[in-house]
Amino acid sequence: MTDNHITAKELHDLISKGMSETIVVDVRTEEEFKKGAISGAINIPVDKLALLSSRLFAYNKIYLYCLSGGRSEFALNQLPSLGVKGEIYNLTSGLLAWRKEGYSLV
Repeated sequence: MTDNHITAKELHDLISKGMSETIVVDVRTEEEFKKGAISGAINIPVDKLALLSSRLFAYNKIYLYCLSGGRSEFALNQLPSLGVKGEIYNLTSGLLAWRKEGYSLV
């Protein structure tokens, strides 16, 4: 991990080890989420962050992703102003990087 970014391999390794007090959040639309997501991720579309950010208050580490990393980068910058206190990370290059590594979606 570098600053607030994480690679697909680093995130995959963390998920494989099991994560407590940690959450993976897909900030794509509900339709995109239904077509395939990282196992264990929850869906909070970026346009609903202000409404649903309280769902993230209990987590110490939050890992965000979208298709290419743009929307999740926006979310990374927005969440602290919405009261989210945990460490927040963005999956660099999003699901494009995840798929390039050959990791599966559910």
